[in-house]
Amino acid sequence: MASVEWCYNRRKVVEPTIVPRAAHSISRRDIDPDALKVLYRLHENGYIAYLVGGSVRDLLLGRRPKDFDVGTSAQPHQIKKLFRNCWIIGRRFRLAHVKFGPKIIEVATFRRQVPAAEIDLDNPETGDGAEVTEDNRGNMAAPPTRDRLIYRDNTYGTPEEDAFRRDFTVNALFYDISSFSIIDYVGGLQDLEARVIRSIGDPDVRFLEDPVRMLRAVVLAARLEFQIERPILESIAIHKHEIARSAPARLVEEYYKILRSGHAEAAFNQLRSTGLLKAITPELVADQESLRRAVAALDRYRARFHDAPDTLTNAILAGTLLFPVGLISRRQRFSADPLERRVELGLLPVARRDIERLHQVIALQHRLLDLDAPVRVQRGLLHRSAFPEAVTWLEIQGDRPEAVAHWRQLQQQAAHPPASVEEAADHPFRRRRRRRRRRRAPFVAE
Repeated sequence: MASVEWCYNRRKVVEPTIVPRAAHSISRRDIDPDALKVLYRLHENGYIAYLVGGSVRDLLLGRRPKDFDVGTSAQPHQIKKLFRNCWIIGRRFRLAHVKFGPKIIEVATFRRQVPAAEIDLDNPETGDGAEVTEDNRGNMAAPPTRDRLIYRDNTYGTPEEDAFRRDFTVNALFYDISSFSIIDYVGGLQDLEARVIRSIGDPDVRFLEDPVRMLRAVVLAARLEFQIERPILESIAIHKHEIARSAPARLVEEYYKILRSGHAEAAFNQLRSTGLLKAITPELVADQESLRRAVAALDRYRARFHDAPDTLTNAILAGTLLFPVGLISRRQRFSADPLERRVELGLLPVARRDIERLHQVIALQHRLLDLDAPVRVQRGLLHRSAFPEAVTWLEIQGDRPEAVAHWRQLQQQAAHPPASVEEAADHPFRRRRRRRRRRRAPFVAE
C-alpha cells in the first residue's frame, strides 16, 4: 500500500472506491435506529453524514458493532443546534454526544491531519497547553509542538482528509446514508478481505503522533484474528518505549477494552510477543501462567454473552490482572490510608474506588464458600453492596460451580418471594417470628 503512504504525506487527491448498495452486505436493519436518526437529520439539513470507523468494518465482517459512530461535515456547534439532546465534549478532540437515554451516538466532524510544517513553533501563545481557538472558518487551531505527539486534533477537513488521518485502513471505511454505498479512500476493503492490519501512512510517524496506536493495532488484530503487516511490527519493536508518553487514563481504558473483548488471552499473547506488555505492565511478564489462566477464565465467561455484560465491572477486570501477580491477595488487609490503598500496575494507575471494591470482593470469597453457614448469615450477605461482584468473581475465577449455583438460587428467591404458604414452607429463608410485646398492668390510682 505504498500509494496510501504517498497520498497521506503528499495530500494527493484520490478517487475513492465506491461500492453500491447492491454489491455489499450492509443493511439499514443492522444499524442502530438512533444512529439512523442522527444520520438522516444531518443529511436532511444539508450536511454530509457517514457511518464511520469500526462499525462499518464490523458490519462488513458480519459482526455486531458495539458502537455506531457518525462522521459529518457539520461542526460541533451546528450539530448541537440540530439535536436538543446533544452535548459537546473534549478539548484535544471535540466531539458531539447525542444521547438517547443511556445510549450515546458519537458524532465527529471530519478532520484533517496537520503536518508539522504547518505549525508555528516560535509562537509561545499556541504552544502545548494553550487554549483551543477558532479561525474565521470555524477550524480549531492546533498548538505547535517540537515532537510529533498530537496534542490537539480539531482542524476540520473533508471526508477524504478524514480517512487519511485515521490509524488503520480497515478503520477508514465510510457508509454513505444518502446513497447507501461504501466509500473507501485507503484500500480498506482489500485489507478487510485479506484479513490484514495495515497502517495509513508511515507507521513510524503515526505511532509517534499517538503511541496508543501501537496498542490498538495489536488488540485489533487479536480481536479480529487478522495478521499485522510487517512494517507495523518493525515499528513497534523500535518505538514501544514511546508508549510511556501516552496518558495513563487512556492506557487503563484500553486494557479494560481488551479484557471485555472476549479475546483477552490472544491480545495479551500478542502484547507479550511485541514487547508492549513489558513496556506498559512489566509485572505481568513475571508469572505468565497465572495471568494466562485468569485471562482465559475471563474469556470463557465473556463468551456466554453477545455483548460485554454489566457484571464485568472495572473492579473485576482490575482484579483479573492484579490478583495473579500478588498485588491483591485474600489475606491482604484493607488500609484506611489513601496512600496505601493506591495501586499502580506498571504505567496503569488503578482507580482507588476500584481497588476498594476489589478488596471487598476478595474478602467475601471465603464466606461465599461456606455453604453450611446459618441461613440468617447467608441472608445477610445478600444485602452487602459488593455481593453481586463477589459472586461474579467466584463464577469467573473460583472454579466452584456448585457454590455459584447456590448463591444464584438464593438471589432469585430473594428477588421473587413465595406467594403462598405452601411455597413458603420450602423457602430457605423463613420469616422471623415477631416477639409479642408484654402487656403492662393498668395503672390504678390509689
